[in-house]
Parts: sequence; structure tokens; C-alpha cells
Amino acid sequence: MKTLAVFALVCAMMALVRAAAVSEEAAEKDLAVKSHVVKRSFYCSGGWTWINGRCFYFNPTPMRWARAERICYSMGGHLASVHNTMELLEIEKITMIATYQMQLAWIGGSELQKLNAWTWSDGTPFGYTDWCGGEPNQAGVQKCIQINYSAEKCWDNIYCSVKLPSICVRRS
Repeated sequence: MKTLAVFALVCAMMALVRAAAVSEEAAEKDLAVKSHVVKRSFYCSGGWTWINGRCFYFNPTPMRWARAERICYSMGGHLASVHNTMELLEIEKITMIATYQMQLAWIGGSELQKLNAWTWSDGTPFGYTDWCGGEPNQAGVQKCIQINYSAEKCWDNIYCSVKLPSICVRRS
């Protein structure tokens, strides 16, 4: 009888240990899933949109390029650099969602550092472009880039003193 009781007790303990291990694994998986979801929801704070590992923000207030860059910098970023077609299309959507139409807007490309050398204000390589036909023109005079220009919604170099809305970018 004692052997039967000990056997029952051992079986019960094994079942409890197994249940605890399974429960712990499930809790770890659940925590991993929840933490993954939580991280995703906090990639970009209010008003910022997550695109391709970075956060973008549309500022509808018209201002000169240099002021727009300072405002973006004060929010922890720069005027937006664009590195591929997918990013450009998503950025264009941001301007349309905010204003119900694709708006002309500043991005971070400029020729301010060196004539005929376009750079991004965030320091990333300037490899991708979407210039309109015949652009950039008036080198050394029109030194900043606006997006959503003309019916083609392409890039145009323009005077940096023009006041436009802007797109900021920062790391998520």
C-alpha cells in the first residue's frame, strides 16, 4: 500500500513539473509575442509613420528649407532622405493622407555643400533619385529638392528660400 501511495505521489509530482514546464514555455512564447507586438507599436511615436526601418513625419507648415531642417533636427531627425522607389511612394502617401492631395514638400536633398554634388542632410549616401525630365537645372542657384512636382510627381530643384511643407525622418 505504501508503494502504491509513493508511486501515485511521484506520478502526481511528475505531472505537475511537466505542466509547469509547459506553462512556462507558453508564457515565454506569449511574452515574446506580446513584446514583439509592443515594440512594433512603439517604433514611431504619435504623428510619425514607420517606413522601412525609419520614422517619417509630414509637417504641413510652409517654411524655407533651412528652417524645415532645423525643425526636423529639433525633433531628433533631419529632412527626409529617400533611398528607393518604395520609400518615395510611401512618403508621397504621407503627404496625401495629411492634406488629401499630394503636396509639394521639402526633402533633405540639397546642393548647399558643393556645386553639382547633391547630398542628404542626414548624411546618408545620395544614390537614388527621381528627378523630373530636365532636372536638376540651374545648378548652383536652385539648391534644394522638392517632391511631388508636376503631373509626374517627381523631384525638382528649387530655390531654398521658397516656403513649403516638409518631410522629416529619424531612426525608429
